[in-house]
Amino acid sequence: MTAMRWHLILRFAIGSVWFINGLVCKVMMLVPRHHDIVATILGDAHAPLITRAIGLGEMALAVWVWSGIRAKFCAFVQGLLVAAMNILEFFLAKDLLLWGSGNALFALLFILLVWWNAFVMTSSRTPAE
Repeated sequence: MTAMRWHLILRFAIGSVWFINGLVCKVMMLVPRHHDIVATILGDAHAPLITRAIGLGEMALAVWVWSGIRAKFCAFVQGLLVAAMNILEFFLAKDLLLWGSGNALFALLFILLVWWNAFVMTSSRTPAE
């Protein structure tokens, strides 16, 4: 399989992570832990609305990832968002994280995959691909 094909598959997969987490976990609220994390960090009063707004933002980010527009900047934004989100959750809601402190490892691996796909995979393509 060509590097270009792998790049497109990874771009689709990365966008799907954002879209599914946004839609299923936050907009549809099928994973209550996400609401609980928002409520713990920002308070109960507006947690449902804020959780759904975060989910819509994640879905919009998925569309940006899938579009391929300004992919390197998009990867940078994704890295910042994942890092910021995980730092906040680690210090303010660690007991609600799926893997506790281990979430940091998965966040780092996701950031590395996103950046590798945007910065390495795109530079390794040849004009014929």
